[in-house]
Amino acid sequence: MPIRWLSAFLLSLLLAACAHQRTASDATHWANAQQLVLVTSDDWNATGGELRRFERSNAGWQQVGDAVPVLLGRSGSAWGIGLNATRGDGPIKQEGDGRAPAGVFAIGTAFGYASSAQTGLGYKAMGANDWCIDVPESAYYNRIIDRSVVKAPFLDKSSEPMRRDLHADGDQRYREGFVIEHNAGGGARQGGSCIFAHLWKDPQTTTAGCTAMAPASMDALLAWLDARRNPVFVLLPKAQYVALRHQWKLPEASL
Repeated sequence: MPIRWLSAFLLSLLLAACAHQRTASDATHWANAQQLVLVTSDDWNATGGELRRFERSNAGWQQVGDAVPVLLGRSGSAWGIGLNATRGDGPIKQEGDGRAPAGVFAIGTAFGYASSAQTGLGYKAMGANDWCIDVPESAYYNRIIDRSVVKAPFLDKSSEPMRRDLHADGDQRYREGFVIEHNAGGGARQGGSCIFAHLWKDPQTTTAGCTAMAPASMDALLAWLDARRNPVFVLLPKAQYVALRHQWKLPEASL
């Protein structure tokens, strides 16, 4: 086969693969979700947004309660690594970029400073030695570990203590929260790590890439979430939400 024909053939295969990726129904990856946390923002650079809760029955998605304000990354948001296929129609989340990951994500374990919490999620009480490892060189990248038990290179370079009240001048932001399963397992080095929903410091202070909210909003959210209902977390700028809502079978919301 002549080189120019081979090149054209390979290009056609590449374009076909890309087209298939964009048209495939991502919604099958969260078809069993009965609870959905939706965060929308004005655009990729917006540092705040609104959070809504939805639950699914035979009648479809229904909103629960009112929308509440949230704060996002100091640089806005960017496509993360979650349940949806990779997309290129916006910025891509990177370690340390100050952007909250956008897309659809599983919701992981709840955590906090107290020994227990009122929630249907699994819960882990954080201790003084619990850290989330945000060092891409570490084998424990994007995992919460007990540094008094786990011994491995680079752990001491992490800047994410889970007991911020003990290590960051009494900071209460991690007093309550839950894991957003972005880049689960840390497979994408430099892809971003330690993404949580947690309490805000105040209504003006943005995050390093998490979603933060008032304590009352978090209390209501944790009490409502139930791991048995396969909850998912969705974060999208409004334009992307409108464009993808039908394809991804997301709830209808008045933004």
